[in-house]
Amino acid sequence: MRIIRAAKVLTGRPGEVIADGEVAIDGATIASVGPRGSAGDADEVLELPGHTVLPGLIDAHVHLGFDAKVNPVTRRSGESDHHLLLRMAENARKLVSAGVTTARDLGGRDFLDVALRDAIEEGLAVGPHLLVATRPITITGGHCWYMGGEADDEPAIRRVARENLRAGADCLKIMASGGQMTPSAPPSWIRQYSTEEIRAVVEEAATRGKGVAAHAHAHAAIRSAVEAGVATIEHCSFFTSSGHRYDAELADLVAASGTYVCPTVHGVYWRLKEQVGSEMIDAWLSGVAAMREAGIRLIAGTDCGFGSAGVDNRADEYVAGLEVFAQTGYSNAEIIELATVLAADACGVSAVTGSLAAGKRADLIAVRGDPLDRLADLRNLALVLVSGRSVTQTGVDTVTSSVG
Repeated sequence: MRIIRAAKVLTGRPGEVIADGEVAIDGATIASVGPRGSAGDADEVLELPGHTVLPGLIDAHVHLGFDAKVNPVTRRSGESDHHLLLRMAENARKLVSAGVTTARDLGGRDFLDVALRDAIEEGLAVGPHLLVATRPITITGGHCWYMGGEADDEPAIRRVARENLRAGADCLKIMASGGQMTPSAPPSWIRQYSTEEIRAVVEEAATRGKGVAAHAHAHAAIRSAVEAGVATIEHCSFFTSSGHRYDAELADLVAASGTYVCPTVHGVYWRLKEQVGSEMIDAWLSGVAAMREAGIRLIAGTDCGFGSAGVDNRADEYVAGLEVFAQTGYSNAEIIELATVLAADACGVSAVTGSLAAGKRADLIAVRGDPLDRLADLRNLALVLVSGRSVTQTGVDTVTSSVG
């Protein structure tokens, strides 16, 4: 057994801070959490004065192998599966370099995400625990159709869902609305699937004990996602043909349902404002603030892996996305909660990670300073453990773009 001692331990439970605390680890599992000396003796003791230990961060929406430059005719950008898998592995390493110990990959091609997930668990690659959705379910020619999950009616939807689950998907992803990055697809404000069709995916996932993430920008798509019983709504941007139009009544419906929303708040917010203008970007952020006020349960997810308006959303800029949440009125404690405890619950893994407690996976980070006082201290990583394994990547140069 080994013990990590720090000036503060944040367990993840709201308001629980252990001053001069320690975490005891037995292999891949947390043995105990408490004040200094509570765990007794250990073979190895790591003293971290001036540091804070807290649960590993969770990115609930990533695309390790997303390719924004795919040719809609050839379905490829010239990047082979072999090359793409290597880039995905590098992106996984970048996530760990930002303190992310669990990530949900919500869309990739050819089941490469399954291969990478398994390689990380085997110790063949460095990265966070991955929850993979494999091919997003979408209409023919719909958003991200080139990833291979096209389905136009309920029987086809169930078939693709079952194929994804058979391949090893940890969750399912459905494109309930169109998107902005697929030229052939309906625009973001158009619903792609009915409530009944989305419910078919929810039913298929439930047979394996899995959840469903619904990509939904359009008002009708958001409503259908709630009515169908998805686990999380991605983006939830209240998009119309004339831009973002927040709907308080619809937001109240989402809040009452208890459905988690991942608004994909990312660190390129400020750079996108410079590129596309502040009106659209500020309207989006105002919508995030309004959802908070409405009582919607928001979680952290960056949508890293895309490029928009010449700006890359990199896999190692996770903390910058958390800093954007601060612009909407969240306190640092609330932000850490939505990046750990709440994100774990939304992704269906709260029994094993997301907080520091005996019996849970030893997924934790140690940072110099105190992120409750200064959120940027989350960048000062001294230690990253994934299932008790040290995978700290601080100072490793980033050598390739996160985007295809």
